[in-house]
Amino acid sequence: MADDEAPSDSSLLVIIVDTNPNQRYITEDPKVLTGCLDAVIAFANSHLMQKSRNQLAVIGCHFHKSEYLYPSPGKPLDVRQIDGQYELFTLVEKTIKMRLVNLIKSQPQEERPGESLLAGAMAMGLCFIARMRREQPPGLRMASRMLVVTGSSDTAAQYINYMNVFFTAQKQQVLLDVCSLDKHLSLLQQGCDITGGLYLKVPSLEGLLQYLLWVFLPEASERRELVLPGRGRVDYRAACFCHRELLTIGYVCSVCLSVFCKFSPICTTCHTVFKIGGPLPMKPKKKKIKL
Repeated sequence: MADDEAPSDSSLLVIIVDTNPNQRYITEDPKVLTGCLDAVIAFANSHLMQKSRNQLAVIGCHFHKSEYLYPSPGKPLDVRQIDGQYELFTLVEKTIKMRLVNLIKSQPQEERPGESLLAGAMAMGLCFIARMRREQPPGLRMASRMLVVTGSSDTAAQYINYMNVFFTAQKQQVLLDVCSLDKHLSLLQQGCDITGGLYLKVPSLEGLLQYLLWVFLPEASERRELVLPGRGRVDYRAACFCHRELLTIGYVCSVCLSVFCKFSPICTTCHTVFKIGGPLPMKPKKKKIKL
């Protein structure tokens, strides 16, 4: 399990929002992204509202780069109270929307949208968590977790990066939660199972905020007291290093543990040459002695 079951003094939540325009629900209706973003912002403010020491970071994941949407790397925005709203909530909302617009405008117009860089965004989240832990005052206990909100399809091209992130998060005791908006994501479900997080495929985008608050808002110490969706069956198939396809049976290098779908006398990852013996000698059949 990622975190101990004892309650913590503060909680750090890193939300990774997939903003790739190649996602199916965005291509069908681009306005749906605005509703999903509002639900994520409301969920983030709910996290900050639980404890005064809670901290938040939001990372936007695009097809050309990943970028922090909150907190802003530069000087924070100068916001004032609007309609009695808490200033911090206004700051979170305005900062995320402003930096998301800048992220979308920075995408190359000539380049065709590719796959989302989710593994890199999760690595950025782990780096942020490590930095905040170093700056944490001594004696205070801080629980850390990441939430990935994506509608992209599963891809095995980033398999190695995914595995590095998953086992690093497990070693750093960071929960990884995944909220899938469209398709089933077997690789990210593996990360949830490895780190002790939750995986949920949202049945309807109209109730996204309700699912976020019900499933992903409670901390690890509180989840064992609640009735939450089960993990179900986890697909632990590995992806081959040659074609990035998920395999049921394959060949594994005994030196670097690379997986291949076809046999090769030389490992393309570590360049180890395997000694292949000749065919096994056939034992002569014993002749039956006639009596």
